[in-house]
Amino acid sequence: MGKVAFELDVYPFQIDYVGHVSNIVYIQWMEIGRTKLLEEIGLPLNILEKKGIAPILVQTEIRYKKAIYVEEKVKIELWVSELKNASAIMKFNFYNTNGELAAFGSQQGLFIHREAVKPYRLTQEERAAFEMVLVED
Repeated sequence: MGKVAFELDVYPFQIDYVGHVSNIVYIQWMEIGRTKLLEEIGLPLNILEKKGIAPILVQTEIRYKKAIYVEEKVKIELWVSELKNASAIMKFNFYNTNGELAAFGSQQGLFIHREAVKPYRLTQEERAAFEMVLVED
């Protein structure tokens, strides 16, 4: 499968006072992307909840290269670049309407037991699901 890709419209409420997409919107787009990735590999949030598992974030990094403006579309690609027993690093690319790399970033996520609030080790089946979107650097 490789990378997960999707497009989103840019709306006026996502624009900051300088006239381009606000930096906080990129974090929202990452959240949408993580949700889409989990759905794509067959582990949507409702399934994880039934298993008593919660994905949490421990780190987010974003590098901005070009502005994205209102009424453009943003293309987002994401994938898992590193998979460990209880955590993963996801990478993101954000492209403007012209297909130019506008920003890139990464997030480190950790799976925890919801009740115990302790790390959750992925099963072999869960790990295999994540390996579908594993693209190592």
